Amino acid sequence: MSFSVNEIADLLKNHFGISGTIQLLEGYDELNFLVTSADHKKYIAKVGNSTHVFSFIEAQASILAHLSSTPLAEHFQHNLLNKEGNAISYVKKADTEYCIRVLNFLEGIFWHELTSVPKHLLLSLGNFLGKMDTSLQTFSNPSMHREYTWDIASSLNARNKVSYIKDAEQKRMVDYFLLQFETIVSPHLFSLRKGYVHNDANDYNILTNGEIVTGLIDFGDMVYTAIINNVAVACTYAMLDEPDPMVAASLVVKGYHEQFPLEEKELDLLYYLIAARLCISLTQSAYNASKESSNEHHFITMRPAWDLLYRLIQINPLLAQDSFKKACGYKGVIHPNNYASDVEARQKNIGKNLSISYQQPIKIVQGALQYLYDDQGKTYIDCVNNPSHVGHSHPVLVKQMQNQIATLNTNTRYLNDNIIEYAKKLTKTLPTSLSVCYFVNSGSEANDLAIRMSRLYTGEEDVIVLDHAYHGTSSLTMDISPYKFDSKGGKGQKSWVHKAINPDGYRGPYKYDDTAAGEKYAADVKKIIDVLANQEKKPAAFICESLLGVGGQMPLPKNYLANVYAHVRAAGGVCIADEVQVGFGRVGEKFWGFELQEVIPDIVVMGKPMGNGHPLAAVVVNQKIAEAFNNGLEYFNTYGGNPVSMATGLAVLHIIETENMQANALEVGNYFMDELRKLQDRFSIIDDVRGYGLFIGAELVKDPITKTPALPEIDIIVNKMKERGFLVSTDGPLHNVLKIKPPMTFSKVNAKSFCENLAQVLTEL
Repeated sequence: MSFSVNEIADLLKNHFGISGTIQLLEGYDELNFLVTSADHKKYIAKVGNSTHVFSFIEAQASILAHLSSTPLAEHFQHNLLNKEGNAISYVKKADTEYCIRVLNFLEGIFWHELTSVPKHLLLSLGNFLGKMDTSLQTFSNPSMHREYTWDIASSLNARNKVSYIKDAEQKRMVDYFLLQFETIVSPHLFSLRKGYVHNDANDYNILTNGEIVTGLIDFGDMVYTAIINNVAVACTYAMLDEPDPMVAASLVVKGYHEQFPLEEKELDLLYYLIAARLCISLTQSAYNASKESSNEHHFITMRPAWDLLYRLIQINPLLAQDSFKKACGYKGVIHPNNYASDVEARQKNIGKNLSISYQQPIKIVQGALQYLYDDQGKTYIDCVNNPSHVGHSHPVLVKQMQNQIATLNTNTRYLNDNIIEYAKKLTKTLPTSLSVCYFVNSGSEANDLAIRMSRLYTGEEDVIVLDHAYHGTSSLTMDISPYKFDSKGGKGQKSWVHKAINPDGYRGPYKYDDTAAGEKYAADVKKIIDVLANQEKKPAAFICESLLGVGGQMPLPKNYLANVYAHVRAAGGVCIADEVQVGFGRVGEKFWGFELQEVIPDIVVMGKPMGNGHPLAAVVVNQKIAEAFNNGLEYFNTYGGNPVSMATGLAVLHIIETENMQANALEVGNYFMDELRKLQDRFSIIDDVRGYGLFIGAELVKDPITKTPALPEIDIIVNKMKERGFLVSTDGPLHNVLKIKPPMTFSKVNAKSFCENLAQVLTEL
């Protein structure tokens, strides 16, 4: 569609009787020209072709005509009528029909030109839009009833373009908010008030004098939709680049409500409507980029829109809901709670030895990737919940689980493709000898089964474990967990359980700088085997976490497992790698923790991360052990391997691979440990930082010389970090190690913020 300036001049003179200088303006839809007449009056001439749907162009002229008869008339452009008294002229060029219309020019400062936005201007914007929507209650036009990309009600159509976003983290964010729209907003769309709205009160369409809103242009996005969507659009653009986006949005809402009262159910959804508008914009920008668009209007808000979406996920939706309602004079939704009644009910109805974290309990009501929201409107960065491996409420995982449970869930006595597909994909990540899977519901159950298998395979009973180890909560796994049986209330060590020295390079007899530490610690396992031999016994199994969890977030010294496995196998025992905490790419350098030791176990046990918190675990063994276990006694697990669990496991593997989570764990984990080591240089309380990937420990001491555990200082630190919005915990035999095992969605920004806040806490301490 192209017209020369001379052609436009002739058309304007012949149809509208105006002449003057003509300048082509930038735009992304119709052709736009600035016309300045001889008497210095300015007009905007707009030219569209049949691809714009003439009936919709006519609707734009109609809505401007309607507004020109309202008290807001001076704030909108007016149609300049042609010589026939119509707002639109139709012409043909090369067998193509075009429409031409002319509007008066509105003077003012565009919102985007302001260096700062005062609060009263935000209120003015809300007031202006509220008045406009009030005046449009008597307007209607069938052409505005349309399926439209930029209508927030059609947000889920943006899923068709999410694939054009190439950055995995950004794509995940958009997917998350679209899932929330589907889950939270969609069921209520039908009940929301509808109307004819402008739908594009953005910073390039709003005119001001610096104090109040003086005009609004461009009705090309107008649509019949939920009225609250018009508010959501305005809030979205008002929030861009604002130091406190919630304050900005709440002022717009307050101003709007003063002129057009909003309903509470509309305010309940506004946070998600704002996020949805951002998702539409960002998927459109990604799509346009894929088409190599050179139109700057396609990308003009992309950077601030991404910034706002990242800030939005850090805002508790309950806080937003509370702020919007209070802005309109309604009661808030956040009510102070000391949780005394919750704790009392918990102690009455649930076992009292189920502990609660933190001095002041928190009540988590929603999760969003690496963020958790409580019932007080506070947002926490989750630095410790490793079962939520790919993030809380990961959209891809949620959809796959929903789809499967809506289709089928039953036991494994029926043929089903999911269990075969998952077993194949899971074993593909392991050494080829580990080829047979048994699916269960928890890491405890998996470890229990692994010990049972090793005993059946070897005909022996004795099990070698590491001191301070923890392998589960079943009776058997409690018996092989010194962390439990040696603690208060524990039953003590069974005669068939043997504790090897914890290979601790920080506190143990052989330190990090001892290049032979692995062999020396392994020699203690050999001593146990020799003692058993003197008793005419052999070990059934040696079981060890690939990185020690409650043993202190401790990586194993080099060559430790290689030597231990050699000793155990020489005695006929089975080598079990407990990957319940560290598997599935968490360590960054490798997919499995045992790979860091360059060994191949006989049995691998996995749990927590494989189902992202869904009860899914597995025991994977070599063919010889599988054959021995198949001794005529049926093995059946009612829930293990069910179709929903298998769909869950498949989704987790898919997400880890497609979102490069292992690489993220390596990059972010290394950055995180580097930042912690900088703090170690500043604060003597941090005496050791260790780990791989996003499996990190920081040991805190009162005195680096004596290595006296920093108690109760570490508990004070954990609670102060909680107050600052970071959930972290403690671990280690002496309970003085900061345990950091966040969801794999954790970012460098999160790590930097954590360390900045930890520095402030340590300074205060």
